[in-house]
Amino acid sequence: MSCCAPGTESAVELEKALHDGPSGEELRLSSRELGNGLRQTDLSVPGIHCGACIRTIENGLNALKFVENARVNMSTKRVGVVWSDADGDPASIIDTLHRLGYEAHLFDFTDDAEDKTLSLMIRSLAVAGFAAANIMLLSVSVWSGAEAATRDLFHWISALIAIPALAYSGRIFFRSAFAALRVGRLNMDVPISLAVVLAFAMSLYETINSGEHAYFDASVTLLFFLLIGRTLDHLMREKARSAVKGLARLSPRGAMTLESDGSRVFMAVDDIRAGMTILLAAGDRVPVDARVLSGSSDLDCSLVNGESVPQTVSEGSVLRAGTLNLTGPMTIEALAPASQSFLAEMMQMMEQAESGKAGYRRLADRAAELYAPVVHLVALFSFIGWMIVSGDWHHSLYIAIAVLIITCPCALALAVPVVQVVAAGRLFEDGIMAKDGVAMERLAQADTIIFDKTGTLTMGQPRLLNADAIRPDYLKIAAQIGAHSRHPLSRALAQTGGLTEPAHAFEDIKEIPGAGLEATRDGTIYRLGRSDWALAVAGNGAGENEDKGQAVLSANGQFLAAFVFEDQLRSGAAATVAGLKAEGFPVEIISGDRAGVVARLAETLGISRYRSGVLPGEKASHVRDLGREGRKVLMVGDGLNDAPALVSAYVSMAPASAADVGRNAADFVFLHENLSAVSGAIAISKKAGQLIRQNFGLAIIYNMIAIPSAILGYATPLVAALAMSSSSIVVVLNALRLRIRKRNAGRRIANQVAEDQPGAGAPEPAQ
Repeated sequence: MSCCAPGTESAVELEKALHDGPSGEELRLSSRELGNGLRQTDLSVPGIHCGACIRTIENGLNALKFVENARVNMSTKRVGVVWSDADGDPASIIDTLHRLGYEAHLFDFTDDAEDKTLSLMIRSLAVAGFAAANIMLLSVSVWSGAEAATRDLFHWISALIAIPALAYSGRIFFRSAFAALRVGRLNMDVPISLAVVLAFAMSLYETINSGEHAYFDASVTLLFFLLIGRTLDHLMREKARSAVKGLARLSPRGAMTLESDGSRVFMAVDDIRAGMTILLAAGDRVPVDARVLSGSSDLDCSLVNGESVPQTVSEGSVLRAGTLNLTGPMTIEALAPASQSFLAEMMQMMEQAESGKAGYRRLADRAAELYAPVVHLVALFSFIGWMIVSGDWHHSLYIAIAVLIITCPCALALAVPVVQVVAAGRLFEDGIMAKDGVAMERLAQADTIIFDKTGTLTMGQPRLLNADAIRPDYLKIAAQIGAHSRHPLSRALAQTGGLTEPAHAFEDIKEIPGAGLEATRDGTIYRLGRSDWALAVAGNGAGENEDKGQAVLSANGQFLAAFVFEDQLRSGAAATVAGLKAEGFPVEIISGDRAGVVARLAETLGISRYRSGVLPGEKASHVRDLGREGRKVLMVGDGLNDAPALVSAYVSMAPASAADVGRNAADFVFLHENLSAVSGAIAISKKAGQLIRQNFGLAIIYNMIAIPSAILGYATPLVAALAMSSSSIVVVLNALRLRIRKRNAGRRIANQVAEDQPGAGAPEPAQ
């Protein structure tokens, strides 16, 4: 049995017929292609309310043979389903949700409409408050000793006020309870609805029989307090998700496109496809990832790199979606649709960070799953017990009502997800994107940290030092080959040779991760990369030139030229490494670069453990060996050659400048250039773990006090409603403590320490 069901908060949405929903063809057209025959569909399911609801949906969808993975985000009420296009009909996804009792429709990532749920709650709260106040005034007159006829009249007037108030304000709970019962399940709104209805029914019975006591004031006031708790809970959840909403607002609704015939058409951002030409005016945000075709301007790239200083862009520059064009108009070419843009990637990562089946969350889900049958049994036994002891069915039922209300596990259901939401928002404020909540839990447990060198500890923007000493024709060949790679050294060579795009000067070219590039032209095999690899084609000569430079160009294994570069330390690298060592973390460098370069960088940063000349497979093997020793490794890397190690690590992190495969393999992506993101993410993840444990403790303490109090008759239904609502609010407020800090203080301190370090920010020693 599940403890949750649809419709709790979005009653407006549930006014639609339950079986309305997108067709299979609509799902297919709106889905994103992931490759290997897989697609992802995002659905909005308004009925998601708690942890057990998540469990019900995920188990139901994952049982479908063609579904690879289904993940629920409770905060956004979104379900992401990865499914195989060849093995099944996507319409069965909707059918399964309907069978489980959930309405579903396509999720709109850009929807920024009025919060209809909040509007409904406020209206319901106002009606319940008005009714409760008037019934309470009538009750005071009755309690003051009114005569029997007057008492009966006031009771009937109270009933007439209570009936429409309960029908209107209670529908949030009643619809949720009915939707659960119609599919044979119980949820947390079933006992709440039962308690309110029982209190009203008992009052109506007393009124019909001219009884002395009626509880209309209790039933309506009870509903009023429950609505206060749920409204505050909704408001605080929305506040916790402010980072994601702010990110969504950075995406423009559309853009002016330039057609092939010269006409201009304003097109919705979701309709923009790769290759389209866009006219970007000053003051507009970049709608999709794009390349500048003509024009130049200053761009606010703080979303991407955290820097407030505008970045100058011109023809050939690549723009990220969501960045702001400040000064001049430009003509740009879309590189990808909006669903595959950098901004969409960040939003999806934020959504994933708010969900994820962390160990704590699985524990909370299991506890919540047991709630429904247990609470009804406890209420029933309380009623039977008090009937045996007192023989007063009024008092016994009154206690059973209090038990039904006070045992609602809202605090337990919120203990984990609300912390994940707040932590994801806090990480985003610091320029860090987490893949899911499980990654945060793993990061808090990491005990060993391994850094890649180029692009991680250093900026990955090397400059060729010995260009004057290299023959121009050799430099041109190296630049033409280097233009085909995103490796920092290759890009430096291409820039030196004046190439911004790959040149079609070779018959065949391929990149060997961890080794270099191999190109063929007129029967000659050129290699650009590690000296031992580049000089090994002929089977000899690999040793005599292997330390001449950081990259070597060869033709059929014969040495042609060696290239020497310098690079700068990433901002905050020295301070971050020093801070991690001070906290007791073993820190290590593992790099494919040559021994001399790695050794000097390690000495500059004060790192005693380092490995050089390591191939991608060897990096991954080293990480796995540490894992077998019981170490929980955090791997920080950025390149194609780091991807195997990033996947093999217990938890991993990459800068936003990393290759696509590196970003996809990492659990965290940091957007800013400062390496303090590593220590910052660890601190936030540890704090999140502490708050989750505190929330569990608060929920346990609440139940240890509240349940016995209700069973023993010390808590009335009104007190139970206040206690239950307060427990949820306390848990949410405790989670929001993660947002309390001195803004940017940590980064200012890290930068100051970095300035004080002798090697920080200085060029990496050149070969």
